[in-house]
Amino acid sequence: MTIRGVAARAGVTHGLVMRHFGSKEGLLRASVQGPGELDAVLAGDAEGLPERIATAFVERMEAARSSDPMVALIRSAAADDPLATDLYLTMQAQSARAYRVVLTGPDVEERVDLLGSVLLGVTFSRYVVRAGALAAMEPAELARHLAELLRPIVHPADGASAPGG
Repeated sequence: MTIRGVAARAGVTHGLVMRHFGSKEGLLRASVQGPGELDAVLAGDAEGLPERIATAFVERMEAARSSDPMVALIRSAAADDPLATDLYLTMQAQSARAYRVVLTGPDVEERVDLLGSVLLGVTFSRYVVRAGALAAMEPAELARHLAELLRPIVHPADGASAPGG
């Protein structure tokens, strides 16, 4: 989508969008979930972290549906839009900074990327394609399954885990 298209959809002028965000890249960066939102999810006991991540993800995606930046990322990548890489790297960097505070161990970088990949996969299946078992699940059921899938990433068996976990 062009800046003009975004502006028209938002009911504002192209110039206003450019003045506020500077570029399409600036607009994409601004649309990414802020670190404060993720920090709030990560705060709390280490044992409940997979459930908090899964629940917050499902709640955010259910509320945003097709307007979430993760959906925009998948659609941009599918359209071979070069901005997809910029959006992915921005999202990944913001998430990684927050997750590095609560995840520890020698493989933390790989686990952070894996966690993001799982969430992107669920986004693709449920919120982009909107077909199959994931699309049909009730949100609470999806969050429950997702938390169990995230548990070994957040709390690996080799002893590297979140502080206090």
